[in-house]
Amino acid sequence: MLPATAPTLSPPGETFDVAVIGAGVVGCAVVRRLALAGAKVVLIEKGSDILSGASKANSAILHTGFDAPPGSLELDLIKAGRAEYLAIAGSLGLSLVKTGALVCAWNDIEAEKLEAIAAQGRANGIAALELLSGHAARATMPGLSERLVAALEVADEHIIDPWTAPLAYLTQGAKLGARLLRHAELTEGRYDGTWHLSTTAGELRARAVVNTAGLYGDIVDARLGFTPEFEIRPRKGQFVVLDKAAAAHVPRIVLPVPTEITKGVVVCPTAFGNVLVGPTAEEQDDRVRATVEKATLEALLARGAEIVPALAGLPVTAVYAGLRPASESKAYRVFCRPESRAVTLGGIRSTGLSAALGLAQHALRLIEGFGLGLAPVETSPPVCLPNLTETLPRDWQQPDHGEIVCHCELVTKREIEAALASEVPPGDFGGLRRRTRAGMGRCQGFYCNARLAEITRGHLAEPLAVEGAAS
Repeated sequence: MLPATAPTLSPPGETFDVAVIGAGVVGCAVVRRLALAGAKVVLIEKGSDILSGASKANSAILHTGFDAPPGSLELDLIKAGRAEYLAIAGSLGLSLVKTGALVCAWNDIEAEKLEAIAAQGRANGIAALELLSGHAARATMPGLSERLVAALEVADEHIIDPWTAPLAYLTQGAKLGARLLRHAELTEGRYDGTWHLSTTAGELRARAVVNTAGLYGDIVDARLGFTPEFEIRPRKGQFVVLDKAAAAHVPRIVLPVPTEITKGVVVCPTAFGNVLVGPTAEEQDDRVRATVEKATLEALLARGAEIVPALAGLPVTAVYAGLRPASESKAYRVFCRPESRAVTLGGIRSTGLSAALGLAQHALRLIEGFGLGLAPVETSPPVCLPNLTETLPRDWQQPDHGEIVCHCELVTKREIEAALASEVPPGDFGGLRRRTRAGMGRCQGFYCNARLAEITRGHLAEPLAVEGAAS
């Protein structure tokens, strides 16, 4: 089991094959792929839990790549990542909610762009595309506004649980011996044939490094002694999560006709039975704070109701904002430095969840050129994480489920205790929420926080605060 608190660093003389810096979805996928390749891997994370940066907030869409730049590395890695996700979903207990998507045109100018989007999608190798009239599109989703002019159906765009997938990747890596160092911000790296890495948790050595630091990718490159070849420009996205009653009106992903800057505001179901409206695309300098603004959230609600009128007035369960690690270029910023045995996977924006496994494959191919002499494992250990989605049975539906701690999301005490005893236990309340859904419902933990604090006492590196919670 990988403890929630930062463990003692390697004993004198121990050297890892690869150090991966940054425990977002890409870092977790890279650790899994390297561990399966036989590498001795350590994952360095500055936060108290995995997914504590950009990866914790996204729209949870498993993309096809239909609108990715033609001929790009991003397109190749989205397709490779999606294919591997579908191949391993059954063995790792990963979710797939088959919704399909509609790229919706709300005026004649947007409608004229749909044919070009469809042509690009077909050139990208995506066959399941169909141009629909507004009437035909509404037949597949009756809740859409009658203002709809036309739509492009993308049958294979689907929804997944965005947090269980990277947890499953890292869990399989942990079963193969990978280590996780939390509260271990990289402060400096020096290469002399071996990497000597200084972190806030201590010193360690590795034969190679992979930078998957997301919002800090350019800073980590600089701390490793490289002249950064890209610049992270944080892009904030605000989201509104509507109550579960909204799900009856939004069975499919509703995408806008994209602009040069953003894919735009999406209305889509979630794997957890809610409806998501967002994100915005707001440039900012701050890499840490992603605030929510009332006026922006009201605008998102209004836009959601324009698209699906029945959403007007429905209760809001939660609001949140995330930061995407955008850069000065729309392209992924991938760099390989064989002379220093270093790989950088930077500028991975909104498609990172879909491309993560593809990025991990690509990183391994680059690292194989470093001559580390890795030998793939003969068998991969089984991993099957608990289902958190509304599409399959959950623990509360079992006759022996025991105490239900979070009544909004129907989370059992047994699920919470299993998460605390798992190979990669949560390090803070956010991590517990992402592993169990506890505290994510209508009351946002108001009624269950005290009980959660009691159950998790002594387990979290950052204990759960219960001020203001009802007992």
